[in-house]
Amino acid sequence: MNGFIIAGTHSGCGKTTITLGLMAALKKMGLKVQPFKAGPDFIDTGLHRLVTGGHSRNLDVWMCGEEYVKECFHKYSADADISIIEGVMGMYDGEYSTAKLAGLLNLPVILVVDAYGIAESAGAVVKGFMEFTHSPIHPFAHSPIKGVIFNRVASDNHFKRLKDRVQDVTVLGYLPRDLDFEIPHRHLGLTVAEETPIAKENIDKLADSVLEHIYVEKIIEQQSPVPYDTGDTGQSIASYSVIPACRESFLAEGLRTSRNDKNTIIAVAYDKAFCFYYEDNLDLLKDAGAEIVKFSPLSDSAIPDQADAIYIGGGYPELYAKELSENTSMMKSIYNWANSGNPIYAECGGLMYLSKGIYDFNGKFFEMAGVFPFETEMKKGRSHLGYREILLKENCILGKEGDKLKGHEFHYSEIVNNSYELGVMSYELKNKKNSRLQTPDSRLVTYYSLLNSNRDEGYVFKNTLASYIHVHFGSNLNTAKNFIDFISKYPSP
Repeated sequence: MNGFIIAGTHSGCGKTTITLGLMAALKKMGLKVQPFKAGPDFIDTGLHRLVTGGHSRNLDVWMCGEEYVKECFHKYSADADISIIEGVMGMYDGEYSTAKLAGLLNLPVILVVDAYGIAESAGAVVKGFMEFTHSPIHPFAHSPIKGVIFNRVASDNHFKRLKDRVQDVTVLGYLPRDLDFEIPHRHLGLTVAEETPIAKENIDKLADSVLEHIYVEKIIEQQSPVPYDTGDTGQSIASYSVIPACRESFLAEGLRTSRNDKNTIIAVAYDKAFCFYYEDNLDLLKDAGAEIVKFSPLSDSAIPDQADAIYIGGGYPELYAKELSENTSMMKSIYNWANSGNPIYAECGGLMYLSKGIYDFNGKFFEMAGVFPFETEMKKGRSHLGYREILLKENCILGKEGDKLKGHEFHYSEIVNNSYELGVMSYELKNKKNSRLQTPDSRLVTYYSLLNSNRDEGYVFKNTLASYIHVHFGSNLNTAKNFIDFISKYPSP
């Protein structure tokens, strides 16, 4: 398999544009491209899918560990002609940086440099990134940077000045400053793929610009099959049907859970309002015995008849609050389902949808499903951002009491007008003492604590669990099985 990583000098230097351009160009050349994204990002992975037609995978060492990340990369790269990983922030930024991922996967790096406002100084920037690999923080024997691409270049002469000052690494081309290509932005980042922010003709134009200004053939020539040590078994990664680390957990005899000899059917909310899912979560659920059926809270009138459980991910419900609020039949279907004790798992935007209502950025209120006795309100700035480790304080759909899982949190909304005192939470954050508050009404409890935080999370109503945290099921390989086992305890409605 062939592969490389697109890294940047900093956020906003053009990594995503050049990544999408290379994906589009390689696909136009007839190659099968497998996309990946470093870190927990949902939006970039959706754009990768829009361009390549295949699911992009998150490679997050903090959430899932080194072995899971290696297995994930090699599994999904096995059938591709070339794999492209889009990095995160600047190449060396963060404890789990793009540079660390490059070292873990033994992959070459192409560095994106924003050329706006510089010329000869670009040589110093590139030299600094090349030599920083010798630091104690990133002790590479040799720099993983094997090529440089400049973004926002003013002219051919400007490119020549840039190229002439770069030493010890190949300059692979550039994208022009006047490139007519832009991905709309909003809070949380770029516009999601489900809204089709990039027209097909613009993707084609981007691909043509890449083929004109970037030495794509040279990039292909520089790639070589990446060796992978499978350990003592000697088994080829291509022969694995699932991530090898998951085989014992999910495929061993007797672990697959079924109801009446059929797969457990999980209805997944998926449309423009709810589209933030780790693709691995859905695949791990399938490996554990689930069948995924998608539905739209925006346009469908009710949840699917055959559903055994509901999974509502994150997204932008605040942007579609009016449409969601007007779909009263769906909200009634959701409320009745939860009130009957049927299982629901919801994250971030899903939590907002299950609340009494959403106050948008203008303060206008839109009624939601009303499963939980609180409202949510959009804020002008970020409310919470960062990695989260959780400890389950009670048995729930995600696992057993004492289980630890990891995920990510990024949202602009907050819970407001809570009508009930919080009781026991499902999650406990690290180094926080377990607090079991007594409440006169047990309708609202919380099931986990966030480790290394002073907050509790995981709101529970009967068999509905909702949280602001996007949990990656790869952080605890029993999660998907526990999810299915929990559902199996309740008869189909």
